[in-house]
Amino acid sequence: MQSKRQKSKVIIDCDPGQDDALALIMAKAASDELDVLGITTVAGNVQLKMTQRNARLICEKIGFDSVPVYAGCSRPMMRELVTAEEYHGENGLNGIELYEPEKKLESQHAVGFIIETLEKAEDDSISIVAIGPLTNIGAVIVQKPGLLKKVKEIVIMGGSFIEGGNVTAAAEFNFYVDPHAVDVVLNCGRPLIIFGLDATHQARVTAGWRERIEAMPETEAVAILKTSVDYFNKAYKDIYDQDAAPIHDVLTVAYLIAPNLFRGINTNVRVETSSELTMGASIVDQWMLEGRPENALWITEVDTDGFFELLLERVGRL
Repeated sequence: MQSKRQKSKVIIDCDPGQDDALALIMAKAASDELDVLGITTVAGNVQLKMTQRNARLICEKIGFDSVPVYAGCSRPMMRELVTAEEYHGENGLNGIELYEPEKKLESQHAVGFIIETLEKAEDDSISIVAIGPLTNIGAVIVQKPGLLKKVKEIVIMGGSFIEGGNVTAAAEFNFYVDPHAVDVVLNCGRPLIIFGLDATHQARVTAGWRERIEAMPETEAVAILKTSVDYFNKAYKDIYDQDAAPIHDVLTVAYLIAPNLFRGINTNVRVETSSELTMGASIVDQWMLEGRPENALWITEVDTDGFFELLLERVGRL
């Protein structure tokens, strides 16, 4: 008799954001594979007071009631906060009905929660999904570097290589907001799996996939999926004149469920922290020309059909 697969213990660090909302939905629908220990929030797409509210709201809407939500850092380590209302709306979840959820915010700071959770954990046992600016994760590493041995992997949405930037010509948004925290994480010595724009732009919601989504039975999770996709498609049309938008963050959770859908290269990744011209740009040493050690699996290929089939199947479960 085949033994049941052990669940992965996961902390999700996010800044909701419609695509963060979809990542939380995917995590809820992966209850057989993932044991989500907590959701930590950071300032990014919008201010912290909204990202923590949005995380609690999404959890309440989809029945993710047992997972605690913590508020973390309200600004980057060394720079002023840059937000992305033009992509997500002034509240971060425009298009979705917003209200103050009954689900309470935990009193403990997100960084303290992560530290406490790692202190209690076995070595190599906690996966961190980091889909916002990396401020909270960087702060944990700076304060308690000895706890890194407890981290199995950090799965990151951020950066770009071939695709260039989406907030400046050089930089992807999450890396641009707090490049100094990115630098800390890239040098932490633990396994990093990075979904940059090179990967997320391969999984765009084309008209065919939008039709499949429209045909799904209406549930709270499906309604959030439809609204998020439509809002992102409109934003990408307005800003970039592109007809099909990516839904970046959810790919990281899909990786924990079905890593076979993705391929990448083991390489060295760095981030620019000093030049305003290229601030937050990720430098991916594809051919290992600089002689630096490998520090990340940089995702280069996405099985797009397989990813969307997984997404629709899992959202349909809720």
